[in-house]
Amino acid sequence: MDTFMLSRIQFAANISFHILFPTINIALCWFLVYFRLRHRAAAGTPAAQGWEQAYYFWTKVFALTFALGVVSGVTMSFQFGTNWPGFMERAGNIAGPLLGYEVFTAFFLEATFLGIMLFGRQHVSDRVHLIATLLVAGGTTLSAFWILSLNSWMQTPAGFEIIDGKFHAVDWLAIVFNPSFPYRLGHKLLASTLTAGFLLAGVSAWQLIRGTATLGTPLALRAALVAVAVAIPAQILMGDMHGLNTLQHQPAKIAAIEGIWHTEKGAPLTLFGWPNEKEGRTDYAVQIPKAASLILAHDSEAELKGLDAFQGAHPPVAPVFWSFRLMVGMGMLMLAVAWWGAFALWRRRKEASPVASLPRALLFTLVAMTFSGWVATLAGWYVTEIGRQPYLVYGLLRAADTVAQHPPSTVAMSLAAYLAVYATLLVSYVAVIKYMAEHAAMPTPAVRPPAPQAV
Repeated sequence: MDTFMLSRIQFAANISFHILFPTINIALCWFLVYFRLRHRAAAGTPAAQGWEQAYYFWTKVFALTFALGVVSGVTMSFQFGTNWPGFMERAGNIAGPLLGYEVFTAFFLEATFLGIMLFGRQHVSDRVHLIATLLVAGGTTLSAFWILSLNSWMQTPAGFEIIDGKFHAVDWLAIVFNPSFPYRLGHKLLASTLTAGFLLAGVSAWQLIRGTATLGTPLALRAALVAVAVAIPAQILMGDMHGLNTLQHQPAKIAAIEGIWHTEKGAPLTLFGWPNEKEGRTDYAVQIPKAASLILAHDSEAELKGLDAFQGAHPPVAPVFWSFRLMVGMGMLMLAVAWWGAFALWRRRKEASPVASLPRALLFTLVAMTFSGWVATLAGWYVTEIGRQPYLVYGLLRAADTVAQHPPSTVAMSLAAYLAVYATLLVSYVAVIKYMAEHAAMPTPAVRPPAPQAV
């Protein structure tokens, strides 16, 4: 493979590994805020200890995930300079400040209060500890805000002018709140809720199966099931709105997603098939007549542009086509499992411990779904990023014009090293989560500093 393709694979490997961890932590920290609030509300009751144990266990998971997210994020940022210098040379006036805002307003906020959140439980008051947790949660969300603002701007650029081939900001509000940003941010926050929720549910179910549950395990499991049961239909609605926005601003991506080869009215919805880009058709297609026009334009007779309208400027079809179906299929599976779990809890709502009597089949299913959010996230991310090709800044800056001309062997060697390290870290992460679930330690009672005495 040439340098361009190897560099694309290397960046894809870096960002695929990195995105796994923020996708968990954005929502996981809000679960921790909820656990902390419930602990304060239950003060003096038996439930308080359970919420304390839930918070204690999942704070350790958050810290492990945060560490891997930071390390992989730093590595990923180097790619802009080592492999894609043309991007920063041309678009750095916009990308640089947005990345800087993320560091100064979000990462510093997380890093500053993370120490109090992790190690201050015995040294500060409950209120201060709750505030620290809340600020870390806000920092993770703010970090997502800035990163997704930049990514959305690359998808739907706005608020700029081009002078001598370089992008310059004209309207920062238009840049930050570009046309696809609200939908992309909402979609990502809900995806994080589902990813963290199924992780919580899967690990808690494993603890119940292995007999290593703490008092906090059923509380965490119940909170997770309720959260994912509410989030998945909201995600489906958000996905529909995001699709309509993409149709308006990136019709070539929609054509690739749906396998629409020729512009037509009343386009059918292809459920399954085998994209044949050489012949310009989908082989063995299973289709619903006019359904693509109905879903995408809310009009069964609406005209949808086909790939033939974007000759030389549309993404590779097969990766986008299959990634989208994997994302949707996983979403439907999440919906079924989430509502099964919520219904099982509702049926046992009058029992003293409804979680303890959940069906074993449900518990094992939740274990199998522990990292399902990762699958859906990666599939959706590939739809977004591969679907933008051949551009880095959609319609304006091609990826091939920004790549560094390193020897292919150099890029291949660094790619192999990245893949080896990432595979090792990923296996280690899952193994550590499993070990922690099977050896859930009880937190020591918090020893608060004495209140100051009045003079």
